[in-house]
Amino acid sequence: MDGESQRAAVSWENGTLAPVDRLWSERADSPTPGLVEGTEPGAGQKSAMFVHAQSFEDLTAEAEEEARSEAELDKSEECTEELRALVGEKTTEDQCNNNILPDTRTKEEDVSSETWRSHKKHMFVLSEAGKPIYTRYGTEEALSSTMGVMMALVSFVEAEKNIIRSIHADGCKVVFLTKSPLVLVGVSRTCQSDKDLLRELQYIYYQIVSLLTLTQLNHIFQHKQNYDLRRLLAGSEYLTDNLLHRLDRDPGLLLSAVTCLPLASSARDVVSSSLQAAKAKNLVFSILMARDRLVTLVRKKDQFLHHIDLHLVFNLVGSSSSFREGEGWTPICLPKFNTAGFFHAHISYLEPASELCLILVSTDREDFFKMSDCKQRFLERLSKRNAYQALRESLKCPSYCVAEVGIPELRHFLYKSKSSGLYTSPEFPLVYQSDEEQERLMELYQDLHSWLHHPTRPLRSFYRCGETENLLAWVTSGFELYLCLSPLGTKALAISAVNKLLKWIRKEEDRLFILSHLTY
Repeated sequence: MDGESQRAAVSWENGTLAPVDRLWSERADSPTPGLVEGTEPGAGQKSAMFVHAQSFEDLTAEAEEEARSEAELDKSEECTEELRALVGEKTTEDQCNNNILPDTRTKEEDVSSETWRSHKKHMFVLSEAGKPIYTRYGTEEALSSTMGVMMALVSFVEAEKNIIRSIHADGCKVVFLTKSPLVLVGVSRTCQSDKDLLRELQYIYYQIVSLLTLTQLNHIFQHKQNYDLRRLLAGSEYLTDNLLHRLDRDPGLLLSAVTCLPLASSARDVVSSSLQAAKAKNLVFSILMARDRLVTLVRKKDQFLHHIDLHLVFNLVGSSSSFREGEGWTPICLPKFNTAGFFHAHISYLEPASELCLILVSTDREDFFKMSDCKQRFLERLSKRNAYQALRESLKCPSYCVAEVGIPELRHFLYKSKSSGLYTSPEFPLVYQSDEEQERLMELYQDLHSWLHHPTRPLRSFYRCGETENLLAWVTSGFELYLCLSPLGTKALAISAVNKLLKWIRKEEDRLFILSHLTY
């Protein structure tokens, strides 16, 4: 354990980083994919891009840094005001125009009505004093007594020197997560496991920390235990709403991975090198994204970005259209990097009508003009090297059809390379075009995922026959794979499909994954 701790902690300023664990430097020469981490299709050729690719279990680890310096607190409070000003610009019309939350945040919903009770999943956040902070449906004021009961349950069990994890009753799961000074509660009637619900509560917690920093959060409640945190979070609820919507729909948050925009490796290399050349002294991460897909990421040497932090950045960008209006400059805490302070992010689209968004993360709050200059230098190099047109062409087809794989019985799949922390999946076929069918398929994937990651009895493979589709899940030390197949197929056909699919991914990995990445 001591060796692991030393390997997992590298200091940089006030951040705590974990360099990647072992990676195989050699890749399989055979077209048959390797099953070992570092040789699987999509594995990075030199090193990993993210801190820790196998981060699903990491979500439940208690490894938060507690830094409480007054100097950092003062800076955090100023940055929080800047962020509140940014999110406060979000209007109801803006949310509707950009389809921020398709299921609509119904704050006027009567919490005693059947409509409110009919929601399959509720999420609540409250303080340890029982003060309501957030609810997905209804209003916090109307649920104050309900949250008081939740806190009473937590306190009663803690008084007996124990911890309440979950309650199962009448087909309903109630999962508790205590992250002092906050208590998060998930109530669900879905097939999700306790661990899946805990993962979603963790994401909500990190979303709140990304807005305030853990330092400021602790300081507030140390001085006033019954403080109403909604005063600081006012105007930012849509970020959490949108995050919860993504948790229901985005496979990346389930797999603890990020997907890439399909792009020829030669074009991606030009984009990456152009971004690498547009550097500045305090620049830590340069991220180019398109519609929640990663185009490329260039990082400071020995500094690693956690995929959870990247999902939070994607959520911030995707939740607001204000960044399309010009160059944004906003403080953001990356909680898996450092919970104690803010980075400052320069966020802007390459063109007003483009889906390409550039995020430049700096350690200096006075670096706006330097980051703006970095963007201009990046655009100039892109134009000179004729890479911009390749990006535009790739945006016309940001995904691919499952028919390209050439397996008739295959309908859809999710594939994650563990060593790179990247995943790939095709667009949904016609049979899963409706929102209801896509949510149902995601619930099936979540169920398979919970079996492969069971806390006491994890499975290596799982095959299930159904009336509407057959499903196969397989996990090795190198990858995770989830297949959705025709219900008319057999198990033998499913296994054959796995081998064919892995060979296809190996053949297309240059286009679907970032195999080599650059540093400053």
